[in-house]
Amino acid sequence: MNEEDLRATVRERYAKAAREVAQGTTTSCCSTSGCGGSAGDPITSDLYQKAETATLPEKAVLASLGCGNPTALAELNPGEVVLDLGSGGGIDVLLSARRVGPHGKAFGLDMTDDMLALARDNQRAAGLKNVEFLKGEIEAIPLPDSTVDVVISNCVINLSADKGKALREAFRVLKPGGSFAVSDVVVRGEVPAEVRCSMELWVGCVAGALSEADYTRLLEEAGFEEIGIEPTRIYHFDDAKAFLAASDLDTDELAREVDGRVMGAFVRARKPRGKGGVNGS
Repeated sequence: MNEEDLRATVRERYAKAAREVAQGTTTSCCSTSGCGGSAGDPITSDLYQKAETATLPEKAVLASLGCGNPTALAELNPGEVVLDLGSGGGIDVLLSARRVGPHGKAFGLDMTDDMLALARDNQRAAGLKNVEFLKGEIEAIPLPDSTVDVVISNCVINLSADKGKALREAFRVLKPGGSFAVSDVVVRGEVPAEVRCSMELWVGCVAGALSEADYTRLLEEAGFEEIGIEPTRIYHFDDAKAFLAASDLDTDELAREVDGRVMGAFVRARKPRGKGGVNGS
């Protein structure tokens, strides 16, 4: 699969999602429903508590395209610096900014102009000053080495065509002892080749998902330690049919093969203390 073609497809899909939200349309990009999915989407639905979303601009909530809630699971402390990889409409950045307080800072990184514009509008509506949205790719983070306490992400690592590079970049920008705490789609066992080869399903957070073993290996190769992968939601037959529905594949047969093998997970790791850039460089 061509890396540039994949990046262009992902960018256009999420730009479309941002435009729909700006027009007041609910959306879902971890499905194959054209970024116009319903609240019942098996991956993106019911991830945040009402008490959390009540404090946020409506368009930040409408633009929630993730598969988990990393801000609820990550350890975020007042005064820390947080970076959200693939920040979209900004929901996790805004929640993180409240957690780290006025003496901390929350960065959001996104490669899509429409999403960045939406996120900055949401920041202004939320009235948060300790937030900055950056344009860039997660494989080339525009921040210096060792500047971030916590890296979070929500269903974005799986979209990268070079996940090893993305994880090495996360390691580089983390301070020694800093933590990697992301929600992502992870595969247990084998996923049919038809799914892996589908660009549509890749953009829908399924085909590009790493296995638990590969995720662990790539984190170790990047230099991380204390690695853990905790399932937060396991997708079964009916869920699989929902996120395979927009493809031209045999959904019933593939859903049986995918049943229970795809999960939303919380992925934790830590950069060793005393290490600088990638693998201590």
